[in-house]
Amino acid sequence: MSQQAIRIVISGGGTGGHVFPAIAIADALRRQMPDAAVLFVGAKNKMEMNRVPKAGYEIKGLWISGIQRRMTLQNLVFPLKLISSLLGARKILKDFKPELVIGVGGYASGPTLRAANQLGIPTLIQEQNSFPGITNRLLGKKAKRICVAYDQMEKWFPADKTVLTGNPLRLEAVQTEGKKELAKSFFGLTGTKVVLVVGGSQGALGINLGISAQLSLLVENKISLIWQTGKHFEAEAKKQVEMLGASNQIEVTSFIDRMDLAYAIADLVVSRAGAIAISELAVVQKPVIFVPLPTAAEDHQTKNANRLLEAGAAQLITNQVAEQALVPKIIELIYSPEQTGKMAENIGRFAQPNAADNIVKVIREIVKK
Repeated sequence: MSQQAIRIVISGGGTGGHVFPAIAIADALRRQMPDAAVLFVGAKNKMEMNRVPKAGYEIKGLWISGIQRRMTLQNLVFPLKLISSLLGARKILKDFKPELVIGVGGYASGPTLRAANQLGIPTLIQEQNSFPGITNRLLGKKAKRICVAYDQMEKWFPADKTVLTGNPLRLEAVQTEGKKELAKSFFGLTGTKVVLVVGGSQGALGINLGISAQLSLLVENKISLIWQTGKHFEAEAKKQVEMLGASNQIEVTSFIDRMDLAYAIADLVVSRAGAIAISELAVVQKPVIFVPLPTAAEDHQTKNANRLLEAGAAQLITNQVAEQALVPKIIELIYSPEQTGKMAENIGRFAQPNAADNIVKVIREIVKK
């Protein structure tokens, strides 16, 4: 089969934790196989419908969303959405005729991979977490390969199909070398130490409340913040910063476009424990306090964080005690260079900087066969 004939579908999304790895795989495919045709399949009205075209790829949308944990009207229409998305995915795959369908997780991934299985199209799963969700566990039985980011995943997936590749990352987000001075002028912060506070692409209420509860303590201790709040908390955070007269010390933003500069200048990071956040932090080797999202499917973020906690590579504060414990922990760690240095060294052992290229190698093996 010639390279020109290779057609790949990448499906998933819903959050940056799924969208950005999907784009990273597509970018690696584009670098290694310039003539390959790549089509994305996402969920309508989710961020991939905007982010994927901006990255230069075509995307088709399915009418699909997740099941709510409480009884809502959305749950009543979920069966209709599922049938619609399965039919939609079948049509997309029949029209595009891919040699391989890749699922990266998120709402659209399940229906698209199921449709591929029904049509006899080979599938590959990119499992980001240390504890896979039930959808991927079921789909993994029929997948040609499961590319994972952690070892010992054979307990969830067939050992002969499981490949340790790491999580694919945006290269522009983790290339931080030699950028500290640029980052200083870019953010223009005046504190002696810098803490990067991130809660994923949409912000994190638990982290935001933890920071805002004792914001004045951070200001008093001359600690600067790059505080990514998400759009819903941005106005409140800016109001608090203004009241404290700390606009030179604290940068509030709904979304950070230059993550490379934020990582370059950060002495400490506060983050959710999503798989991609962990993978990025491992590559840039930053000490981190994780505040896992308690409502994540099957509490996988706590499981992710505990893997690093056990390795001395991170600290963990639960969402429930963040308002009391997060800021004191920041202050304790930021002025303990020996401890944060050890954490940075330990988290670096989890780094897989060539993950996207590793996955493309697996893709080529499947398509060749």
